Amino acid sequence: MNTTLYLDAWKRFVKEDVLDTARINKLILESWYRCKEEKVNPYLNRGRNLLTEKQLHTLKNKNSMLIDIASPYLKKIDQAIKESGMMALLVDPDGYVLSLTGNEKTLNDARKINFVEGVRWTECEVGTNAIGTAIQTREAVIINGAEHYSVASHQWSCSATPIFDDSRNLMGVIDVSCPIDYSHPFMLGMVTSVAYAIEKEISRRYYQKELELIQQATQLSETHPNQLFIVCNQKQMIVAASKSFRDRSLQSIGMNLIDIIQDGYQVDFEMPFRSKDDNSLLGSCFYLSELPASNRQTLFTSSSPSTPFVFKGESGTSEAFQNTLKKVKLVAPTDATVFISGETGSGKELIARAIHDNSPRKNGPFISLNCGAIPKDLMESELFGYVEGAFTGARRKGYKGKFEQAHKGTIFLDEIGEIPHTMQVALLRVLQERKITPLGSTKEVPLDVRVITATHRNILELVKDGDFREDLYYRLNVYPINVPPLRNRKEDIPYLIRHICQKNNWNNVHIDDVLTRLRDYEWPGNIRELTNILERLNIMLHDNQGVMDILGNSIEVLKINYPSIPPTMEQKDIEDDEKQLTAREKIQRDIMLDALKKTKGNVTAAAKLVDIPRSTFYKRLQKFGM
Repeated sequence: MNTTLYLDAWKRFVKEDVLDTARINKLILESWYRCKEEKVNPYLNRGRNLLTEKQLHTLKNKNSMLIDIASPYLKKIDQAIKESGMMALLVDPDGYVLSLTGNEKTLNDARKINFVEGVRWTECEVGTNAIGTAIQTREAVIINGAEHYSVASHQWSCSATPIFDDSRNLMGVIDVSCPIDYSHPFMLGMVTSVAYAIEKEISRRYYQKELELIQQATQLSETHPNQLFIVCNQKQMIVAASKSFRDRSLQSIGMNLIDIIQDGYQVDFEMPFRSKDDNSLLGSCFYLSELPASNRQTLFTSSSPSTPFVFKGESGTSEAFQNTLKKVKLVAPTDATVFISGETGSGKELIARAIHDNSPRKNGPFISLNCGAIPKDLMESELFGYVEGAFTGARRKGYKGKFEQAHKGTIFLDEIGEIPHTMQVALLRVLQERKITPLGSTKEVPLDVRVITATHRNILELVKDGDFREDLYYRLNVYPINVPPLRNRKEDIPYLIRHICQKNNWNNVHIDDVLTRLRDYEWPGNIRELTNILERLNIMLHDNQGVMDILGNSIEVLKINYPSIPPTMEQKDIEDDEKQLTAREKIQRDIMLDALKKTKGNVTAAAKLVDIPRSTFYKRLQKFGM
């Protein structure tokens, strides 16, 4: 679609809120709608959010590692950028321009719209643009002319690619921009290549810092073997521990600091570990002491230790799920807000019920609500209730919302990641003040309720993307519990089968015949899928056929795709996979393939060749279906 047609489409959308969806790129269409929702001024002719010199200096210090790593790569393309009439920008994760170099005339044109160091160039500030839209979508994008939402950028062509670390945290954005007359398709390839090179260097430096931290920790452990301490990286994950502590906790490496504290230890003091090269923070050493047994009981167990733990599911024997139940036992007697994460069908509501059933509130109500199943315009009335006459169709005597129904008990909000921004603000207020105001009323209703929330989505990603309020996340994430997927607790499958069959009175007596097959399956639907398959088998076994006979007649009964050598992909499958990969991912895949060819399939050697950790290499192999 040419620039004139996009300009006509932009005018109609701005003036009449009408879009020809068949002719507008989906990425642009979605971005325009976001801009309209955020009430961005389409006639904005320059950037407005500019940092002061002092603020910019502080921001550059905060992003010093990114600037240090990116600068050599930006310098390599500097001459080509200048000769092509373009400019290159390094942007922080919040959309602030950290550095800007390139063709002097182009830089001068950019100053006229405040496209300078220290400006914030996000969608909510200036509308659809390569930098802001790349941050929003987390993909490489190119935006030309009237595809931009605000007139300030209508004469520009911009290409941008986000930069991630190994944990997929957004580190920043690389952007190449120019007047639209100088636009060239190679711009997107250029920024993607530069971003990938920066990501590799970020990965290498993190790996070096982790190694240096472990080396320093090992030296400390050798010189002070009898002291009780653990060493954590900046994510508070334990990477080393003293011999004295390892003797007490054999599987401490890889655990989180909070897990150790909940196991009956207290931190006496913290000592930072710094790099000998640049004095940057590597992690911390936490010197510990064991809490007296009496204190542990007060902090971590029920006031009546003889009370049996109530769990209305099957606990099995797997270490992964036993660790989850251990956390449930610790938090249940308290009134702490709990945040449960886990895949769909893994049993998050069962965990929430276990917390309630083992708490002092167990005789009160347990109210469950799936936030993803409630229409947005009904959510407020469903949660907070309404009085008679609040709106057309309201019940004669009004309605008690879920929060009020849960008074003196527990409310469980499943799929909390689905609630809209307006409700996030209202929910934050309820958590802070413990009061609600029903629709149509001016009277506040005090609450005594415990809040448990859950989601199958990556809540931190939602926070980073701006879809979930950060302050609400910290209010809800007081005590996190992760429910492991069924594929990570396969030793529990026989126990789960027995429990599900007994609960539903299903007589699957010959299930042992297919137990190996059930264990080999990866269970994308988790326990819910296992239940469905058992019910299906129960129905089909009514004619007294053997399980293996049924499977022999139709392997589709279980819908199990066994791990094996994948069939040769047809050209159409390859083309479909190509379309699903971003430009940066295609480059990463091609480099990995080349490395594997050179090393004749040796993954360890290939990972060294491309200079990334082997674990990261394996993750990308799986991600790219290789």
